[in-house]
Amino acid sequence: MAGRGRVWRSGAVGLCLLLLPLAGCGGGQSSTGTAMAEVQQVLDRRSAAVLGHDEQAYAETGTRSSYADLRAVPLAAWSYRLTALHPDGAGATADAQLSYRIQGYDKAPVTTDRALTLSRTADGQWYVTYDKPAKKSGQQLWDQGKVTAVKTAHALVLGVGQPTATLRDYARLADTAVPQVSKAWGTGWTQRVVLLVPGSLNGMAGLLGAPASNYKGIAAVTTGEAGGSGQAPADRVILNPEAYAILGTVGRQVVLTHETTHVATRAHTTAATPLWLSEGYADWIGYLGTDRTPTEVAPELARAVEAGDTPEGLPADQDFGFTDDPTKLAQAYEGGWLACRMIAAHWGEGRLGAFYRAVGAHTSRPGAVEDALRTQLGTTLPAFTTSWRDYVRAQLGD
Repeated sequence: MAGRGRVWRSGAVGLCLLLLPLAGCGGGQSSTGTAMAEVQQVLDRRSAAVLGHDEQAYAETGTRSSYADLRAVPLAAWSYRLTALHPDGAGATADAQLSYRIQGYDKAPVTTDRALTLSRTADGQWYVTYDKPAKKSGQQLWDQGKVTAVKTAHALVLGVGQPTATLRDYARLADTAVPQVSKAWGTGWTQRVVLLVPGSLNGMAGLLGAPASNYKGIAAVTTGEAGGSGQAPADRVILNPEAYAILGTVGRQVVLTHETTHVATRAHTTAATPLWLSEGYADWIGYLGTDRTPTEVAPELARAVEAGDTPEGLPADQDFGFTDDPTKLAQAYEGGWLACRMIAAHWGEGRLGAFYRAVGAHTSRPGAVEDALRTQLGTTLPAFTTSWRDYVRAQLGD
């Protein structure tokens, strides 16, 4: 997410760099330094054109294809910082850091590394011919095609390769999710979500910079800064359109409400928060108001209980890993949901929220759950675990 600038000519120095990119004109370092200044000016012009919605000015700095792809994104800031330039004949490759903010959502810029390809004309002007994610950096949505934007009271939905009607449907689900989350958690958060909808599972993986196999069957994920300082880019809820599309109406709402809960609780979700609590709480809010029974929400755990294999303890963080064992992953989510459901039933919904915040307030994992159980629920971890096992059997058994 980015910015723009003005092309400069460099006279004799520029000609020397064109002919002798690494050594000449009194030293390669000086020539390269001059070229970097010139390229930075081009990137500044390019950034200004993005923010000013000036397609002609953008085209004067190089390829205009990315302009059309990102034009619909409501940007508050966009700039490049050139970090390295590698001359190559009549052109160069460059390393740059792109920073951008989405208007009304990001309190701090998103930063991402980019790899640029540049050409240079005979009169010394630089042009950007290609702008792509750097190695090991995830794609931005506009790297995958033209972005369509839909904005509602509580959501900004950005999609590629999706019908506008579909994006509007997702926005309506978000507008339902946000008040539901606020009712349970409170209103002390932005009460807005940014939803990214790529065209495929591969597109989702590209945004996350990870193999697609990691997310097959996962309907959505949320990215963000744990224990956020309040001065950070907004969380992005990223949909897997292939998995999300096969869900029913209730399933889609539950998933989006679950992810919205992660957005709301981000500042209170820290290294001290176990995944059984953060994922279980998100599921608990997600299923509020639905008519789903415990055995419908927790079918894998129900099968285990029926087979006499009730888990000995609360799900561990490693149980939530995306592995080749979907049953284990499902049971982890289901176990966390039942733990939060039990707290809400036995101690009250308000006390569940207070417990969540108390756990996250610890600076480290050791003792966090134990202390919060004692101060908020008046119990111990062994007693809580025993109660949870009894509750699982009671809710899922015959």
